[in-house]
Amino acid sequence: MHLFRLAATSLLASASLPQVVSSFALSRHNFISQISLLSFAARRSNASVTECNASSVDKEGTPPLSQMVDTQYPGTAVQRLKAVHERVKVIAADGTLNGPWEDVRRRILWAGGLRDLPDAVPGQGYTGHSFNDWNHVDLTTMNDETTDNQNDGSVKGIAVGNRLGNGIRVASLPELGSGGSWSTCAMGCNQDPPNDVAHIQFRSRIAFKLVWVPNENYDTFVLVDDDGTLLAKGKPSDGPDALPHLRERMMNYKIMEGSKYSSAADQIAKET
Repeated sequence: MHLFRLAATSLLASASLPQVVSSFALSRHNFISQISLLSFAARRSNASVTECNASSVDKEGTPPLSQMVDTQYPGTAVQRLKAVHERVKVIAADGTLNGPWEDVRRRILWAGGLRDLPDAVPGQGYTGHSFNDWNHVDLTTMNDETTDNQNDGSVKGIAVGNRLGNGIRVASLPELGSGGSWSTCAMGCNQDPPNDVAHIQFRSRIAFKLVWVPNENYDTFVLVDDDGTLLAKGKPSDGPDALPHLRERMMNYKIMEGSKYSSAADQIAKET
């Protein structure tokens, strides 16, 4: 409406009333044309402002490159990692991490973007070992370009090769975004920088790591992120006998001890 009045005022100011009346048909055509041009210009101006202010998502809904690439660990599937963190928030709040251990483990798999495949062939999607021993406790989100990466010997204690690509593709839930998920080996994570499968073989951050708390029974666990920040904790309801063997839980903490990844577990142990 404002544009309509602006155009009308401009026309009336540029001609006397008789001239406007006598050339009404022509002026009416020009009048409509001016309105159309002004409206188009306003829309373009508004669109330009919107594009300039789009700091997180562009006009096609694609995050900017700075949010899709981790320059320190370029093998990270960044958007998938963020989706995993959103799911961890869910399981941290809904109480399921304090249920029976096998239910807890399935929820951890779900949060990490992994299927529960206890009957699959090892190397072809089997996840029955995931979070069930001392070592396979890193939830790693790797991008498609690094899924087939192999260990060239740089990760000590891990077999050369360590081909995981097929299993990652079978077990990864697609709804969390591109790339894949896997419960990689945490061995070597107590070094600075970490010298484990996630950071060396896949050049990826971890989305989270499961660490058993060194209390009397090692019956409580924490999930921490790549910086060691606490994301969630749980104490399964069916007791220590239902958990991975005590030796596994103690060894799990041992490989984290003294690193940023043990800090949250250490703090909880002090409080109990």
